[in-house]
Amino acid sequence: MPKKIITFFNREFNGINEAALLLGGFALLSQILGLIRDRILASYIGPGPVLDIYYAAFRIPDFLYISIASLASVTVLLPFLINKVKEDDNNHNAKEFLNNVFSAYIFFMIISCIIIAILMPYLASYIAPGFSESQISSLIMTSRIMLLSPIFIGFSNLIGSVTQLFKNFFVFSLSPIFYNLGILFGILYLYPIFGVYGLAYGVIIGAVMHLCIQIPSVINHGLFPKLIFKIKWKEIIEVMKLSLPRTLALSCNSLAFIVLISMASTLKQGSISLFTFSYNLQSVPVGIIGISYSVAAFPVLAKAFSANDMDKFINSILGTARQIIFWSLPIIALIVVLRAQIVRVILGSNAFSWADTRLTAASIALFIISLVSQSLVLLFVRGYYAASNTRKPLFVNIFSSFMVIIFALLILQTFKYYPNVLNLLEIILRVKNVSGTIMLSLPIAYALGSLMNFFLIWYLFKKDYLKNSRLLLIKTFTESFIGALTMGIFAYISLNFFSTIFTLDSFIGILSQGFISGIIGIIFGLFVLYILKNNELLSVTKALTNKFWRKNVVVPEQTEL
Repeated sequence: MPKKIITFFNREFNGINEAALLLGGFALLSQILGLIRDRILASYIGPGPVLDIYYAAFRIPDFLYISIASLASVTVLLPFLINKVKEDDNNHNAKEFLNNVFSAYIFFMIISCIIIAILMPYLASYIAPGFSESQISSLIMTSRIMLLSPIFIGFSNLIGSVTQLFKNFFVFSLSPIFYNLGILFGILYLYPIFGVYGLAYGVIIGAVMHLCIQIPSVINHGLFPKLIFKIKWKEIIEVMKLSLPRTLALSCNSLAFIVLISMASTLKQGSISLFTFSYNLQSVPVGIIGISYSVAAFPVLAKAFSANDMDKFINSILGTARQIIFWSLPIIALIVVLRAQIVRVILGSNAFSWADTRLTAASIALFIISLVSQSLVLLFVRGYYAASNTRKPLFVNIFSSFMVIIFALLILQTFKYYPNVLNLLEIILRVKNVSGTIMLSLPIAYALGSLMNFFLIWYLFKKDYLKNSRLLLIKTFTESFIGALTMGIFAYISLNFFSTIFTLDSFIGILSQGFISGIIGIIFGLFVLYILKNNELLSVTKALTNKFWRKNVVVPEQTEL
């Protein structure tokens, strides 16, 4: 039986829809655990000083992980490993390569963590300038504890290249699940004992579990890396050259987020928590749709471009873009209409008040507007990567990250000096008389930055690769928009109708109202799409009837990266 399970997760699949649906399933499982984590944090602790410290403390370790650990990510190392394994039957060259990368990684990461730990008292005032002295003190200690997490998770991702190389997909997919389980342990069992430091200890436990789940598989293949002192720096530089554009792009995003958190710290207590909760919620559809489809499309795009089959390259890009639009627009409509019910069901209990629910719901409505743009950017960036063009997406991302900060500053000042503008937004989003609405400037800035990112990269991508092809996205957008609008209208009508039937001060009542209203909206929306003979609906239906879960799973080999 265990052999059958492992075999199931080590198979190979073809077709972007099937691959995306399967990858989306794994992403969904991980996201569900993340939502459970957020619900427990919201209900046990609630938005306020403790959670603000906890989320602010994540920023520097996250940035460190992105700027150093991502230099040795699976995406970068896997092509090297595939070549090394082909060179000899005993995997000697692969072992030497892993030892080399591991030793360099440990050297840079530990030195960086020590330096950051020493500098934390100076950095803390920039991360959270609005914190009190006692909060700053707790932030420093919490961040120092969390500095261990990028060491373990970075090492886990490094050896993850081995589990991917040998197609141990199931083991690799379990890592983020175990990471969340460790955090949950910290919330439930360590927070009552150690307070906010207990939450940090939970993160470290999760990071260790993220690593440990993969170790047996790597040892079994005889490729567990060892620490060496004679590092071949030429080889390390080759790896860094390949990974640097992607790392710089991710680092810019992380820096922009640090600035937004810094701004939130100057607002009402709990603003960091509410902003992070809403960001995490909007990340669920981005992960399931944008990441799944772009990852599934990447091997096809890389293979088509390397074979100079531009028709296939263009058709794959446009076909995947249509699927992303098809899924994203209805989700935007449903989340905007059902936002309060979604937030209340996922987060709302005990310490998470109705005012917190309304403000988080308004925030997620602003975030989710950019769902299509965020997801399409992931696709076009991978399109550029498949074409071995990393500079343009890097420059676009740097500029867009900078503009997120500019937008945040401008909107924040506009709300402060022109309160009527904020009052209008409060009326539209139904958060009138809720304290702390000025924090809505942050998700607006993030959404505008995402939209700018999309329009810039779309303009460049179209100019570079789609200038001689017919643009086939307008029809999909129009049909999906009509379907989404239908879903939103019927969900809204149903929501008002069921508000007189279900008791809205109970979990079951809110869940029932939101769930049934959503289902009714989806039914009418699908009916409209069926009447319109929407090609994307037919494509998804075909993928489901082909039993995609029985498809084989494989990580793309070097020619497909």
